[in-house]
Amino acid sequence: MTHDPRRAAAGPEAGHRRPTAPDRQRGLNVVVRNYALVPVDRLSLDVVARRSGLHPDLVRRFVTLGLVDATHDDSGRLWFDPGAPATLARIQRLRAGLPLNYASLGLVLDLLDRVSELEAALRRSNAGSRSDESWI
Repeated sequence: MTHDPRRAAAGPEAGHRRPTAPDRQRGLNVVVRNYALVPVDRLSLDVVARRSGLHPDLVRRFVTLGLVDATHDDSGRLWFDPGAPATLARIQRLRAGLPLNYASLGLVLDLLDRVSELEAALRRSNAGSRSDESWI
């Protein structure tokens, strides 16, 4: 029988699992989600902030600057249309890509919306014609 120095250094238990107390059974994490059966026509400030990943105060500032539309109810709470989180994501992308402040981004958003409207109108007017203009 040869002497194995690795086994001697590890002790006689090397390679064997020591018996331990029985493993505790782990509880199941159950997530219950409620889904609306009708389309949601407005979102609260908390929901919009959570979905967009922004602080509610920053969302309020965007409303004040006119970057995103919101309505106030009788108690003064802000309510947004379902597209507000996408608008806020667009604002954040533009802010990251352009060296502009938030107030200037309002002008950029208006110009981009106008360009989109003009492109759509041009596509509609050219839909009946047989032009081979691929740049549109």
